[in-house]
Amino acid sequence: MPKMIFVNLPVKDLAASIRFYEAIGCRKNEQFSDENAASMVWSDTITFQLLTHDYFKTFTAKPIANPREATGMLFALSRDSREEVDAITEAAAAAGGKVDIRDRQDMGFMYVRTFEDPDGHVFEPMWMDMEAASGMDE
Repeated sequence: MPKMIFVNLPVKDLAASIRFYEAIGCRKNEQFSDENAASMVWSDTITFQLLTHDYFKTFTAKPIANPREATGMLFALSRDSREEVDAITEAAAAAGGKVDIRDRQDMGFMYVRTFEDPDGHVFEPMWMDMEAASGMDE
């Protein structure tokens, strides 16, 4: 079995979050979804587990952080081209996300934009020319 990452995210409106994550390219896994949680598959090895606040609280005694007030994580999502970075960012905007919350980063060999999901979780779709990046050490 490959190593996998399951990112558990507390969400206020599960239905709206499902629509948002589908819009940015996730597929809902019905087998692991119900009225408390939605399993949103990003890739063969990465899944976003969207959990209602009440359900999320069953996993931790700590309070749920408000991602609109503080950032605890940034989720970088690799894309195959600059155009794919732009496309996922525009899809996020159309699905209720807040886009370009900071300036676009264009370093020639790497291109990054930033968006928030409806709850304020921050995503950074990025493209990198690995060949050009590997030659930077020389």
